Amino acid sequence: MNKTIISTPDAPQAIGTYSQAVRAGDTVYLSGQIPLVPATMQMVEGDIAAQVRQVFDNLSAVAKAAGGSLNDCVKVHVFLTDLVNFPVVNQVMAEYFVEPYPARAAIGVAALPRGADVEVDAIMVLG
Repeated sequence: MNKTIISTPDAPQAIGTYSQAVRAGDTVYLSGQIPLVPATMQMVEGDIAAQVRQVFDNLSAVAKAAGGSLNDCVKVHVFLTDLVNFPVVNQVMAEYFVEPYPARAAIGVAALPRGADVEVDAIMVLG
């Protein structure tokens, strides 16, 4: 099977041994995004809502580079260092997705890269 690497300057550049996304057939696997501002590679300033918005802005940019949008996502994984922030994730997700919503998992974790409070990855199907 052919793999196509997806990359865009509109999302944070990979800071490790991974790609922003990989397309295999009609399926695109979007790597986890934390609230880094692409232009500066620094964490976005603001509260958890600002962090979640930055994460979905980053994912949206990668989805667009792959030829789709967040509404093509079929599965989303949300990683939070404090699950008390989950209602904020729901509120912000409603700004980025329309029904039918993707399947989703929310996972509480002890820590995330660069001290982020949230990370989200997704699986998207095109075509």
